[in-house]
Amino acid sequence: MSDLSVRIHTLQLKNPVMTASGTFGYGPEFADFIPLDGLGGIIVKGTTLHPREGNDYPRMVETASGMLNCVGLQNKGVDYFCEHIYPEIKDIDTNIIVNVSGSSPDDYAECAARVDALEKVPAIELNISCPNVKQGGMAFGVTCEGAASVVKAVRKRYHKTLIVKLSPNVTNIAEIARAVEAEGADSVSLINTLMGMAIDIEKRRPKLSIGTGGLSGPAVKPVALRMVWQVAKAVKIPVIGLGGIMTATDAIEFLMAGATAIEIGTANFIDPAVTIKVRDGIDEWLDRHGCKSVQEIIGVLED
Repeated sequence: MSDLSVRIHTLQLKNPVMTASGTFGYGPEFADFIPLDGLGGIIVKGTTLHPREGNDYPRMVETASGMLNCVGLQNKGVDYFCEHIYPEIKDIDTNIIVNVSGSSPDDYAECAARVDALEKVPAIELNISCPNVKQGGMAFGVTCEGAASVVKAVRKRYHKTLIVKLSPNVTNIAEIARAVEAEGADSVSLINTLMGMAIDIEKRRPKLSIGTGGLSGPAVKPVALRMVWQVAKAVKIPVIGLGGIMTATDAIEFLMAGATAIEIGTANFIDPAVTIKVRDGIDEWLDRHGCKSVQEIIGVLED
């Protein structure tokens, strides 16, 4: 076997394969399908300071080569997570990472501070694609100022590895990446979902309850790959790539484009064992090409 280990700041991963938030529950839901300790990390579903009901149904729609969702960060809040979920998952032998969301920088910071106290959660991933309620619902992650304001507030109160998940719904994602790096982000993950829409032509109305939703799945991969490549050249911190990864070949493309690790999301709904298959597929490719370590292919793409 090749050496699949990678490092994200102080985070040591057994291999570069992690799960994307919102597609893998809290982890145990998939324990019947794969050995959870065989993953590089599990990023649990979005967690907010206060409980959230999420959006009304319908909130998921299949599309050509993908899916739309507007689940709306349904969760029982960070205190429930700390008291009830954390004890159930803290001893899984992999990196447990909490995806943190909020509606103001203070919300993010308070939620992050409570997670900071959990000994066996070594990192958080900030979802800055959330709507800023003080800015009329515009997502924090679509401006350098908005993204930086969240990271700055969180960095003051969170002391472990800080990953920032970037929105693709921007003009220049490299600028956003540099802005969060300047405020203390230890890593960036990208891309979050692309905004999309589907219409029921018989009912003459959107198929999703709130009209629009996030597009994920194979359809977004070319966009995600391009953005990962751009960001990896623009920042010095590690980049985590995600967006439409279905196979080991997809994952290797992201690694070659400059990602140190990858996350698998929508594919988990199709094949609950996909993460382990991708991990093994990367290993087989490395062996076949005489590579002793995955490090040999990270960022090798020539301009």
